[in-house]
Amino acid sequence: MFAGLPELGISNGEDLKETLTNCTEPLKAIDQFQMENGILLPTLQSALPFLDLHGTPRLEFHQSVFDELREKLMERVATIAEGKDEDRYVKLEELLEKSFPLVKMPSIQPIVMQVLKHLPKVPEKKLKQVMADKELYKVCAVEVKRQIWQDNQALFGDEVSPLLKQYIVEKEAALFSSDLSILHNFFSPSPKTRRQGEVVLKLTQMIGKNVKLYDMVLQFLRTLFLRTRNVHYCTLRAELLMSLHDLDISEICSVDPCHKFSWCLDACIREKFVDAKRARELQGFLDGVKKGQEQVLGDLSMILCDPFACNTLVLSTVRNLQELLSQDALPRDSPELLLLLRMLSLGQGAWDMIDSQVFKEPRMDLEVVTRFLPAMMSIVVDDYTFTVEQKLPSEEKTSLTYPTTLPETFSRYIQENRVACEIGLYYVLHIAKQRNKNALQRLLPALVDTYNDMAFGDIFLHLLTGHLTLLSDEFGSKQGGEFCTAVFDNFLLTSFSSKENVHRHCLRLLNHLHQKVLVSYMETLMKTLEPPKQPAASAHSSPRPLLTVGHRRSL
Repeated sequence: MFAGLPELGISNGEDLKETLTNCTEPLKAIDQFQMENGILLPTLQSALPFLDLHGTPRLEFHQSVFDELREKLMERVATIAEGKDEDRYVKLEELLEKSFPLVKMPSIQPIVMQVLKHLPKVPEKKLKQVMADKELYKVCAVEVKRQIWQDNQALFGDEVSPLLKQYIVEKEAALFSSDLSILHNFFSPSPKTRRQGEVVLKLTQMIGKNVKLYDMVLQFLRTLFLRTRNVHYCTLRAELLMSLHDLDISEICSVDPCHKFSWCLDACIREKFVDAKRARELQGFLDGVKKGQEQVLGDLSMILCDPFACNTLVLSTVRNLQELLSQDALPRDSPELLLLLRMLSLGQGAWDMIDSQVFKEPRMDLEVVTRFLPAMMSIVVDDYTFTVEQKLPSEEKTSLTYPTTLPETFSRYIQENRVACEIGLYYVLHIAKQRNKNALQRLLPALVDTYNDMAFGDIFLHLLTGHLTLLSDEFGSKQGGEFCTAVFDNFLLTSFSSKENVHRHCLRLLNHLHQKVLVSYMETLMKTLEPPKQPAASAHSSPRPLLTVGHRRSL
């Protein structure tokens, strides 16, 4: 407990024990020890007997004096560090040299930690001693830990890894939430609200203004994204940068080439729309990537792969298509639409770009613009035509029936092209939001076969189940069996047995709709969805990935 005192020339318990062992008059020896090691204030000696008369133990008195002096010293350390003196850090280093031998003493430790905290560059020897001692490492301030971490990537990885794991768990929990609503879904929280999450705040604090640590976290995120293909790591990459932006950490923001692009995109995500002015800004950033700086495309693609960015881009695309339809204009004539598709294509190609280390924008398939989008717009026209037809007086109606098939081009592109598939899926959400049962029944069967099974991804199913709540009455209507068949038999149940996540989303939907669905159909569904007696291991269970840096790149 009192280790280190002899190094400073201060007597400890062992010295007192030796003195009492070798003396002939113990009481005089104790008085002498107290005189030599007590508070060296002449006027205090005559006052101490008064404390004895009041029954106040000397220990209690000395402890209170010590506590007061410790607080004063810690305040003084902070004052020196915040001052303007050129030699302020020299003073703190001298104090560190004197106090560090006592760092294991609980009563002195706070002073040592305060000095360490305020030194911008702690002597390497002291840092190694703190790092080697688990107890000291645990209690030292994050300012000290940053200096340790920047040269110890493995240790920093051990600190960061549980936070990254927690972040993914939280995102997946949100996608599987039992609350189904079109108003409060995965994409409802604003960017600023999301940045107040525990993980983002902790990582921001751990990084501080240290560019090296920031770069390490980005390397971890790239590595984990490559290893797992989990797009939530892309979200965290964007959130982390904007969290540092919120705190005006210019030391990092000024050297991250993605900062201004992310800032502009963040404003679009907040509005859930890319307007013409911001579209020009974003295009300027993409066009401004100079020769020799192409590596920045890897980070830009990761930021655009963030589901919140993708959600904004596709919503803007669908809105843009509606405007084109009302203006009798073609998709290829809209620069804003072409930019949205360019950014979607860059985001969707993030994994391939980072994996291959070939940093160039993926070539967009022009037939998405010239063939797929017109085919999709023809579906919209079919819908409008049928709706108008139904409103006509009976004598003017024709024998027009609602089409049940889809243009071959539409079906083929949602199977073969990632960007087309994303737009197609969001169009399905758009018609669900409009409560368009006929169009849903026409489109849902086509989603069984989509590019990379995107229709059975958690984000789309989370949104679709929320949107289907708007049509909850349709599940129990006279034609409810037909609608149930379209939603469950023709889409969800085609893959629930092979995809655990689809099974869970089916149960989420039924948990919300069970009172609406026809009783006979509900019984059949429950039997179908009943888990086997010995369920297979969860598809989500996998060992924690170790944080190792792949595809290293400095800012």
